[in-house]
Amino acid sequence: MRRVIIGMFAVAVTAVMVFLVYPLVPAVSGQPRGTAEAGKAYWDATTTWCSRCHGETGQGAYGPDLAGRGLSFEQFQRAVRRPWGVMPAFTEQQASEQNIADLVAYFDSLPKVAAPGPWRTTVPAGAPLGQRLLIETAGCGQCHGDVLGFPRLAAGGVGADFAQFEEWVYEHTKEFPTGRMGNFSKARLPEPVLSEIWRYVSVDLGLRVPVTAVISGTAAAAGSVTYNLTVGNTGTAGKGLAAGEIYISVVVPSGSTVSSASATGYQGVQNYAPGGYDVAVWLAPRIAAGEKLTYTMTVSDSGAAGGSRAFVRWLSPTRGGEFVQTALVRP
Repeated sequence: MRRVIIGMFAVAVTAVMVFLVYPLVPAVSGQPRGTAEAGKAYWDATTTWCSRCHGETGQGAYGPDLAGRGLSFEQFQRAVRRPWGVMPAFTEQQASEQNIADLVAYFDSLPKVAAPGPWRTTVPAGAPLGQRLLIETAGCGQCHGDVLGFPRLAAGGVGADFAQFEEWVYEHTKEFPTGRMGNFSKARLPEPVLSEIWRYVSVDLGLRVPVTAVISGTAAAAGSVTYNLTVGNTGTAGKGLAAGEIYISVVVPSGSTVSSASATGYQGVQNYAPGGYDVAVWLAPRIAAGEKLTYTMTVSDSGAAGGSRAFVRWLSPTRGGEFVQTALVRP
């Protein structure tokens, strides 16, 4: 009996020593402790868009599944900092060591998946080479859509060329240190592939111009209302692209008539049959980056205060034309 008690005491002492010594190991190695709650919060936030490739709950899609994989901190860290595939590398400012530890804990708390989910953006039938490359080869389409709408807008706003596009892709964190996208590798996404993608978005589709429209209404004497419209190109002056062949229309409130309007480019009042209302129309040849155009329309009669909105459409430089519209405003 005495030997049993002595043995149990020895085991207890050993357990205490292990408890005292081993909790120091993670601190010594520099590996932070993560929590599933913090990992889920980071994953669901818009800090990075990891879920657009890996699925809303890490079930996999364009990128591999992560849920329930049992990846260690070191494996996850390696994949984030120096990815094996086409995935961009993320810096400490974008995904800290603590974020990585939290993600490991989060995915460890989830069950394994039987099969990955669908891609967020799929390749359209008959897609040209450039579009296939940006969606299925580089994965750009999972965050930016099948025609890279926002990157084309950003590029048009500064009049970007291929050299600028390359820098955004390969050295993204140089200009955007806390941006959602990491840095792609030339070894995994070669320049000839990126060049074909650039040709597709800049030539086949055309870069976009950041055109804005803002309308307001001001009541005047005798029940008349003046609607003021400002059309702007928010691109960088001297660098951004100009929008060309611009069609501006302002809705004439039902029950009112136009008593005066800005003269430059004015085409009069026309009926917009699909909408069943009249519009005052102006044409402008172009609006340069950093430039603003202003228009006024004064209406009278009983419906003057009924509210108006504007539509602005331009035909170049995009191939199919683009438009913006304002919300309905009342004085």
